[in-house]
Amino acid sequence: MIRELQTESEIRQAYQVMRHLRTNLSEDDYMKLVKEARELDGYRMMVLDHDGKIAVVAGFKPMITLYYGRFVWVCDLVTDPAIRSKGFGEALLKAVHQWAKDEGYERMALSSGLQRTEAHRFYEKKLNYERASYVFKHELI
Repeated sequence: MIRELQTESEIRQAYQVMRHLRTNLSEDDYMKLVKEARELDGYRMMVLDHDGKIAVVAGFKPMITLYYGRFVWVCDLVTDPAIRSKGFGEALLKAVHQWAKDEGYERMALSSGLQRTEAHRFYEKKLNYERASYVFKHELI
């Protein structure tokens, strides 16, 4: 079952899977950031449930830029490590694609850490994403 998370309780339950991707975040920090991102940035979360548990979590937000036009940015996508490679991540990301199409967005985009070579193969081979750029960051603190 694929569903969009709405309540604080649902979002908190997703932390058990999200923590495998966002290892730097405590549960409290995760909850604060999700709340702020939802309120200020249109951040949304979907999950795929399997055997009564959250198996995959996707966080995404609609955006408009001059470079990409109207698109949906996938901020987070993580599958419970115990059940990877069963097609659950692909199914959830395709559901996010459908949500984007239904809402009138023209494309999808995401970034993936340089070290995540298996994830890169997944995006390119299974979902036909293409490498478009590097993402650069700069710390201000």
